[in-house]
Amino acid sequence: MRRLVLLAPLALTLAGCGLKPLYGGGAGGAVATTLSNVEVAPIDGKSGWLMSNALRDRLAANGTPQYRLDVRLDDKIAGFGVRRDDSVTRERRTLRARYQLVNLADGSVLIDATAGSDAGIDVVQSEYATIAAENTALERLAGIVADQIVGRLALYAQRRKAP
Repeated sequence: MRRLVLLAPLALTLAGCGLKPLYGGGAGGAVATTLSNVEVAPIDGKSGWLMSNALRDRLAANGTPQYRLDVRLDDKIAGFGVRRDDSVTRERRTLRARYQLVNLADGSVLIDATAGSDAGIDVVQSEYATIAAENTALERLAGIVADQIVGRLALYAQRRKAP
């Protein structure tokens, strides 16, 4: 009985913390509805193709779009581990995205932000293995950056619909 009395105030403080689920309301909620009304503008290059697909998968657009997501990517690979013979042993692949959410009704920019991530790559004797590792890193980075972008769009949608 003493434990119950001691835990009751704790339960009350947790109930009043003010946290609300981001995707409250499920598929019919404000966030899911807003995200499904976003079209992804074409993005150039291989990294752009991967990013477009990752964003489309996460946004699940349907119906007539109300917003357009414009994304510009900066994809770089830099060597930073060097042997005595000046050969690179480690690379860092960096994918940065500058994105804008544009309201199609009036052309206003609702969000203008950046997202990005890095991945380390071991450079091995086999050129094929190194290229495969670079491509795999790009695929992972596209997914990570797409998650960051969609998360930011979801926060915008939640705050916009808040009373």
